[in-house]
Amino acid sequence: MATTLAQLPAGSPVVTVDHVSLNYFNDKEPLPVLVDVSMTAGKDEFVALTGPSGCGKSTLLRIISGLNKASAGTVKIGGAEVTGPRPEITMVFQNFVLLPWRTALENVMFALSSRRELSEAQKKDKASKALEECGLSGFENVYPGELSGGMKQRVGVARALATEPEVMLMDEPFSSLDDLTAERLRKDIYALLINPTTSIKTVIMVSHNVEEIIELADKVVVLSSRPAHVAGEFTIDLPRPRNKKSPEFFSWVDKVYSLLS
Repeated sequence: MATTLAQLPAGSPVVTVDHVSLNYFNDKEPLPVLVDVSMTAGKDEFVALTGPSGCGKSTLLRIISGLNKASAGTVKIGGAEVTGPRPEITMVFQNFVLLPWRTALENVMFALSSRRELSEAQKKDKASKALEECGLSGFENVYPGELSGGMKQRVGVARALATEPEVMLMDEPFSSLDDLTAERLRKDIYALLINPTTSIKTVIMVSHNVEEIIELADKVVVLSSRPAHVAGEFTIDLPRPRNKKSPEFFSWVDKVYSLLS
């Protein structure tokens, strides 16, 4: 890329989804899933993507990541078209996706296995630092089966951070956790993602939890039911930290629900 993401002014588009459509095929007949979806995510911006269950939110996230290919349209990162997985993009999944036979440290190091320019000592150092940033110092040698759900997701986030990504994609990262654990983890991860010392420039999170969305997001993109198109887009102008009991907070919650209903 001619201009690195770090050099872009705040607010400049980092992720650009331009008229993206996706069709599945049933007996050679096209089944539209996404129709002419366009959106942007800017530098230093936390974008939430929501919509009815099964509308294609996670599918769109996978297209942005380069894991899935659109039937039409383009996705660009910093002006360069995404044609497959890229090192500056990483993804945190809903179901942790940890290897049960590897320790927490080994799971994080696994994300660096293709980095041939790094020695094993350097990989271990990066993995240890990422676990520390996610509050898991002392748990490096613990296996996933010995960790709580919240700690497993912290390992997943640490694994993503260890690759030093510039774009973080999160697919329902808190939905499999109990309410108390999810609340604590949301606060910790948001503080981590907006920290200027990290490499992350942009976050896009898929979620169906509207209160979670209003708590975290700078911008909300709402998809319609399938075949999905953009039903609405809002910039959340509430000050931080956000008061989840304030009338202004619930006004935004109602605004999103009005498009989802």
